[in-house]
Amino acid sequence: MALAGAATSGHDPSMTKVLVHGNPETADIWELLVPALAAHGIDDVVTLSPPGFGAPTPEEWHATPESYISWLAGELEPLAETGPVDLLGHDWGSGHVFGLAAARPDLIRSWSADVSGLLHPDYEWHDAAQSWQTPGVGEEAVGVMASLSNEERAGAYAGLGLPDSIAEPMAAGFNEDMARCILELYRAAVQPALRELADRLAAAERRPSLIISALDDAYVAASLAPAVAERMGSTVLSLDGQGHWWMANDTGATAAAAGLAAFWEGLEG
Repeated sequence: MALAGAATSGHDPSMTKVLVHGNPETADIWELLVPALAAHGIDDVVTLSPPGFGAPTPEEWHATPESYISWLAGELEPLAETGPVDLLGHDWGSGHVFGLAAARPDLIRSWSADVSGLLHPDYEWHDAAQSWQTPGVGEEAVGVMASLSNEERAGAYAGLGLPDSIAEPMAAGFNEDMARCILELYRAAVQPALRELADRLAAAERRPSLIISALDDAYVAASLAPAVAERMGSTVLSLDGQGHWWMANDTGATAAAAGLAAFWEGLEG
């Protein structure tokens, strides 16, 4: 089922929206989406930074998908006690959302996520991910990124299409801890890990879900989204002309906020 974005209002303020970002990012990635949601009356927004990605790692932290699911569950438990939670993920944040929805659906009212093609049985990791998963090659790749100055890293982020207001603080947030977590996380997610995650999510107690399909995503093909949506019983929000960082430009953030608002309002009956 497809969802068309529309201006909405009248949302229940007790329903918290929780946003989880991915790699190699910090919560600054949501800079444009948060005010775009506020324009629809959605003000109770919490942005969570996964350990190593804008937040410090606990002592003896192992950056595995299971660790991030446990971390996310711990963050959501107190929020869920005060009212329903709608969870939104981007990039690896989507991976954490899929894992949470499979393991602890009791903590959320709904989930929304991009890069749903990760759950398709035909998906293979993109080239950068495969380099991080390769011993030696991965260490060299993250080492190069870590060796850059903040200005040089910001330029690299800007080259991906991120505005300076997002690229600069994200560049400052990249450190050795993030580099270590990138390698551990991707190496713990070598296939068939994603296929097994898809099976767990498909078998879990179902929650209303929205798949955000950025049609020009260069890392996870949008063509995989319809089959995943059918299997998971998800609604699809297609973002024409948008790539992987759809939330980092005004057009993408505005369209996504409208679609998310319509989806969430539909859940309120």
